[in-house]
Amino acid sequence: MGIPRKLHAPPGRLAILFAFTSVYICWGATYTAVSIGVHLLPPTILAGTRMLIGALIMLTFCALRGKRIFYSRRVMGHLAVLGILMLFGGNIGLVWSEKYLASGLAALLVAVVPLYVAVIESLLPRGERLRARGIAGVALGFLALAALLWPSFHAAVDAHSRPLQIIAAMVVLLGALSWAVGSVRFRRLALQVDPLVAAGWEMMAAGLCNVTIATATGRWPLAIWNKDSESAIGYLVLFGSLLGFSCYIWLIHHVPVAKAATYAYVNPVVAVILGAVVLHEHLQPTEYVGMVAVICAVALVTTSRTRSGRSVAEVGVGPLEREA
Repeated sequence: MGIPRKLHAPPGRLAILFAFTSVYICWGATYTAVSIGVHLLPPTILAGTRMLIGALIMLTFCALRGKRIFYSRRVMGHLAVLGILMLFGGNIGLVWSEKYLASGLAALLVAVVPLYVAVIESLLPRGERLRARGIAGVALGFLALAALLWPSFHAAVDAHSRPLQIIAAMVVLLGALSWAVGSVRFRRLALQVDPLVAAGWEMMAAGLCNVTIATATGRWPLAIWNKDSESAIGYLVLFGSLLGFSCYIWLIHHVPVAKAATYAYVNPVVAVILGAVVLHEHLQPTEYVGMVAVICAVALVTTSRTRSGRSVAEVGVGPLEREA
């Protein structure tokens, strides 16, 4: 008579608490780290070095664990395109914008990604159509954007202020759209690739794009390498790309997807708090109204269900990295 196989015990509360805390705090603090780093390093160098280091560590870790690293040209091409859409297009604009925007405001603008995903899915053929709750969330979300953008717009029309604020806000929103398009594309491709390996190759593609642009435009002599800039890159690699992402992947395998997706409306709050405490940032009154509204909107959308019965969080989730 054979020895019965031992069943896997469910994860303990402390493990789940640690994973949620890591995702909430690690990803929320990336906006603060980016704000510190981008004032010392050109955006392409900050994003490029962070992505390349993270990619090398992630892929080396996967190889040591015996995971398959290389795939067909078609699959590798898809991963490269996704990396360019999400971690290059969706990230470099955010990094650049934090030279002109408060990190908390940038985080709140990035929070519209679930709204973008829901709208894109509802417009595609055979896409996931929203129900009333999700539609209300999308409507509230775009009203929230108006409240968030109003101070920057008001400053842009003032001849004595910097119009780059509203330009930076628009760049963040375009980057969020690029991320959302990549998210939807990933789900529809249904690539059979380990999520950690996929993230590694996507970071590699984005890092190479950034470094190539930095080299072609002569950005390297402008970089200031000191304790602060190196600490910013170190934090983004270790806590943003590696620990935060690993904990998120672990969570979507051990808790309901809708619960794991709560990072989408907790991260902006963490970013606003850290921006005020660490960077001494202060939002305008209408921006605080927009903060509450956008968080409520994202909560409505991610907890609503589509007409097929699936939750929007489940539709939007994929083995992809969500980081600043």
